[in-house]
Amino acid sequence: MTSKTEAIFWSIALPGFAQILNRKLLKGFVFIFLEFLINVNSNFNTAIMASFLGEIDRAVHIVNYQWLMFYPCVYMFAMWDAFKDAEGDRSPYSFFPFVFGAYFVTVGLMYSPVFKINGVLLGPIWLPILSLIPGLLVGYIIWMIIYFVKKNKK
Repeated sequence: MTSKTEAIFWSIALPGFAQILNRKLLKGFVFIFLEFLINVNSNFNTAIMASFLGEIDRAVHIVNYQWLMFYPCVYMFAMWDAFKDAEGDRSPYSFFPFVFGAYFVTVGLMYSPVFKINGVLLGPIWLPILSLIPGLLVGYIIWMIIYFVKKNKK
């Protein structure tokens, strides 16, 4: 069994790797298959390359949003699943940052073709990545509020 930190880092590298490390082989290979299926059909790698090269308009036009919309939820669920199955204690509401992260990244992806900051279009890679930060924060804050409310009731 891997540690929670190791599970998160392997899941960031490729969804499914941490499940394989946790000896959940079928789940791991399903996540890897979904990663490749969504990645290829959404032109995600090409959009990543274009975005890193500063070709945001090209990234916006080549990405298949109908496929890429699945990515945030699969990616964050694979991370949550790896975290959940890894060794160590887990709070009952520790899934909130993962859920809200997926939600905010999905919303960021939806607005990515049109949303600009100071006139700069961030596109389908950078805006969703930046959207993860408030998503994790909101999820973490809700988790902490529920945790402390339940703790103080006891």
